[in-house]
Amino acid sequence: MPKGPRKLAITFGAVGLTHFGGIYLLHRFLTRIGFKAAVAKEVTLAQRNNRYTVGELLLAILYPIILGLERIETTQLLQHNGVFRYLSGLPTYPDPSTLRRFLLRMAPQALTRLRKLHDRFLAKMIAKPHLPSRLIFDLDSTVLAVYGRQQGAEVGYNPTKRGRRSYHPLLCFEGRTKDFWHGELRPGNVHTASGTLDLLKACFAKIPSEIRSVIIRADKGFYDRRIVEWLEECKARFVIVARLTRPIKRKLAHLKYVSVSPGVQTAEFYYQPIRWFHPYRFVVIRRPQPEESDQQLTLFKLGSYHYQVLVTNLDLRPVNLWRFYNGRAGIERIIRELKGDYPLGKIPTRHFFANDAYFHLLLLAYNLVNWFKRLCLPREFQAATLDTLRNRILLMPAQLLRTGNRPRLAMPAGGPRENAWKHALHKIENLRL
Repeated sequence: MPKGPRKLAITFGAVGLTHFGGIYLLHRFLTRIGFKAAVAKEVTLAQRNNRYTVGELLLAILYPIILGLERIETTQLLQHNGVFRYLSGLPTYPDPSTLRRFLLRMAPQALTRLRKLHDRFLAKMIAKPHLPSRLIFDLDSTVLAVYGRQQGAEVGYNPTKRGRRSYHPLLCFEGRTKDFWHGELRPGNVHTASGTLDLLKACFAKIPSEIRSVIIRADKGFYDRRIVEWLEECKARFVIVARLTRPIKRKLAHLKYVSVSPGVQTAEFYYQPIRWFHPYRFVVIRRPQPEESDQQLTLFKLGSYHYQVLVTNLDLRPVNLWRFYNGRAGIERIIRELKGDYPLGKIPTRHFFANDAYFHLLLLAYNLVNWFKRLCLPREFQAATLDTLRNRILLMPAQLLRTGNRPRLAMPAGGPRENAWKHALHKIENLRL
């Protein structure tokens, strides 16, 4: 076998090197859409120490979230990376304790302004590349287990770590673009549907006047009379997994089922649950029970079949309604990505309001990446996860050089990566909002 180098001199102190070369693309994108200027102007906070502006501190939190530095402590790596600071437009980089104190100060004073700024950019981006005629809101909640005694964390439903304190955030994403639309961080002991009406009202308040229709997709945690009645008052369409009460279970065995594809049968009936104002259409999906199958919370076993029941005011055929609802699986993939690629599961402080500020900054980072993919990257990267985006584009080794007193960023030749970079730079320079 060929031998590697045996006598290799190792020296330290090289300058102009970074493995976060892709941060320049994000810097150019955020500058081009006006985000950096808007943060500096609109998100203000009274501070005794003016070494860092509010905009610089916000970017100092957003960039590590996107680059994969999962905990605030690991941002120390960026303090000594002069090329990163140059490419990101940050003259200096704050230490972790400064960032934690900023989160705590920001929550009561500047979080509302930041959320309004986020909503304003969301209103712009929903029309890119073109304004849709309808919106699809996918609702879900998730459990964030915590370690220690974080303020606001309570013991509640936790399928993976029973008895551990947790948060239970409520989230809404747009089904077509996968944009985050609205969300709230809640204690772990609240019911799934708690606060849903407030969340829906906030979501509907952001809808552009040109949008003609809205459809809600949700699992059985949102099967609630008040939610359904409010949606009908707003003339919204919905498809929600029904909770299998005893009267509904009794109906399942006596329906006439139609085979629509191998292993899938459908039926429907009208039923008025107790205290509901009128009957609603219920669609049943029946599938044979495999010999070994994972338990699914939305399915009910009766004999040799699995049943799933959907309540809706859509006029789609049962099989088409079922397929349309299955598109909601996208929000579950997003939540897995938020927990895995974004540090949603890494609660940074003991204070609830600081954690709430971090929660909304993380979801802002998610939207910024989503808009960057949609508006600037080639088609093959449109559905890429953040982990793929880091490996292919963002975590690019680079060397900052100066030729004729002009800065030049030297990148490795990368084939598809090089083409993606050139495509993104061209799109960013021609971006118009």
